[in-house]
Amino acid sequence: MTATEMPPATPKLGVAVNEALLVPDPAARRRILDHIAGAGLDHVTTGDHISFQGGTGFDGLVSATSILAASDTLKVLTGVYLAGLRHPVVTARQLATISQIAPARLILGVGVGGEDRSEISTAGVDPATRGRRLDETLEVLRKLATGEAVDHQGRFFSLSEARILPPPDPRVPLVIGGSGDAAVRRTAAYGDGWLGIFCSARRFGETVERIRDATAELGRPAPSWFGLTMWCGLGSDGERARVLLGRRMHALYNQPPERFQHVTAAGTPEQVAEKFVPFVEAGAGHLTIVAVADSVHDGVDLAAEVRRLLRAEFAAVG
Repeated sequence: MTATEMPPATPKLGVAVNEALLVPDPAARRRILDHIAGAGLDHVTTGDHISFQGGTGFDGLVSATSILAASDTLKVLTGVYLAGLRHPVVTARQLATISQIAPARLILGVGVGGEDRSEISTAGVDPATRGRRLDETLEVLRKLATGEAVDHQGRFFSLSEARILPPPDPRVPLVIGGSGDAAVRRTAAYGDGWLGIFCSARRFGETVERIRDATAELGRPAPSWFGLTMWCGLGSDGERARVLLGRRMHALYNQPPERFQHVTAAGTPEQVAEKFVPFVEAGAGHLTIVAVADSVHDGVDLAAEVRRLLRAEFAAVG
């Protein structure tokens, strides 16, 4: 039975409010996180950049830790962490420490980056090798997560009797971001799931099926975690929501807003929920809204309404 033939599960939905949490005001951060939790949203997604578009960004695992330490209940998804630009032993230690603070509340989404190739070279990595370096990083991370001593001789890393104790318990899930053949192969070989962005519902469903087929060929259990991150302009006025989103996309990517129209959503909560429906039908069970609204708190409330509409839709289907 294919993903499109299976009845879709009731989706989980969270938000990304990155910049709003990066302020030196702990009370303001707690108000936002308490609002997200109180609104019933399922998780917070945080991004990661080292030196994006000339130097901007923030560290994804530092951001995730600040959220987990400030909230007793919220889960955090890094979407995505540029793990290939860090040494895997250092990342494994960070994951183990986070797991001691907040066990079972972190999902590590990883990706190769590449929207800004200079970011990769600035981090001391040859952009031409970033995919192979990430593959080796994931291999080492999975080994270190066992708590056993690891001997590894690879192209990029050499380890002798390396060990991280205590190992995360439970293990931090690794979900792979990206598109195309490389993301399918990488998820099948190393991932516990896949995280899509900037794709159509048709392409999302095709990728889910390809990952399941590729995983079966390797004899690994089929992933059950499939997620989607989507930039969304939200408001009671659909036209204003579209204008706000267009401005943000142009400022961030220096591209005309029209380039992103088919892979983003803008409008009222009803219109945005409608945009998500075919993705859920294609297998997306974990949704993240990167909310663009008149204020961060407006974005939280509107995203919560999208969640309510989707859960009502798919609870009825189920």
